[in-house]
Amino acid sequence: MDAILHCAHCDAEYDLSEPRWQCHCGGYLRLDFPARFNKDRIKEGPHSIWRYADALPIENTDYPVTLGEGLTPLLLSEGLWGKAWVKADYQMPTGSYKDRGTSVMITQLTQWGIQQIIEDSSGNAGASVAAYSAVAGIDANIFIPGYTSAGKAAQIALMGARLTKVPGSREDTTKAAEAAAQHAFYASHNWSPWFVHGVKTLAFELWEQLGWEAPSSVIVPVGNGSLVLGLAQGFTDLLMAGQINRLPRIYAVQTEACAPLARSFEAGFEQPIQVEKTPTIAEGIASAIPVKGDAILRVVRSSGGSIITVNEEEIMQGLKSLAAVGFYVEPTSAVVPAALLKLRRLGIIPANEIPVMELTGSGLKATDKLVELFQLK
Repeated sequence: MDAILHCAHCDAEYDLSEPRWQCHCGGYLRLDFPARFNKDRIKEGPHSIWRYADALPIENTDYPVTLGEGLTPLLLSEGLWGKAWVKADYQMPTGSYKDRGTSVMITQLTQWGIQQIIEDSSGNAGASVAAYSAVAGIDANIFIPGYTSAGKAAQIALMGARLTKVPGSREDTTKAAEAAAQHAFYASHNWSPWFVHGVKTLAFELWEQLGWEAPSSVIVPVGNGSLVLGLAQGFTDLLMAGQINRLPRIYAVQTEACAPLARSFEAGFEQPIQVEKTPTIAEGIASAIPVKGDAILRVVRSSGGSIITVNEEEIMQGLKSLAAVGFYVEPTSAVVPAALLKLRRLGIIPANEIPVMELTGSGLKATDKLVELFQLK
């Protein structure tokens, strides 16, 4: 397979024969791979992300680790935000878009023969890794913050993974996982280049579901950035293969409580700035130190989009506005309609444009938090 890993910091190169999640210099790795597309093969392929196997950097795609992830509904909907395409990725097997990246990442780990892994997560990725590790027969130890929603913690534990709750911040959880990873492979979704290549199938699905065309723009939550980077990778693959003639604008959304990327974007910086994080109901994007922050800033700028923030009240309104038209999502997903409403009011996305709203996680995973937020007891 014509693929190579190279470091984003020192440009060191590695082949794919040995397990590796980080460069020797400590930098994160990018995976260069020439994606290929054959529409007839795609249409005849499985009802999952593996219909795009020719565009995925896996040596043997005959035996993927899969739960049927992908091909989630794309629905035309109208609400307070105007008219938009809603990509219901919360209807994935484990209730979040993370299953895209996890399926590809765990498939690669099985081809390396990895038996034990460490992962750290705010909840959704941990639940996803626990599920796919169970399918693959991999022993997984999942580290999550102590404040993680009960539904996500229950998913992880019931899937058979070892669950480690870490007091303190999301960053404290990462430190604990990295320390434990000295004794097992660190299968971090935030570091893995294979995870990004799994998430890029979102771009392929939008292209296919919109009649082999790219959308005008896509609005996504952003914390550590796998969605932003996956979309950018997927649409770039399509552009390089001559399947589309332009890149969609990417609008990434952070909560005002934790916005290192938005602050850097606004200031014109190339690296995320340090911020003082405060509590937020959007727990899935409360990442103060995004590993690939420089890449996130770069691809959003090159797409012609932007990184904006919404506050807690706007997120609550976003939750209610989605529920009013049938979408039950966790608070992290609700930053998206809140952002689209703001982008409409600012005139950045005009009233006649129909963008895509990516809904990332199911409300069923955060019902304990939603009951408390809306005083439904």
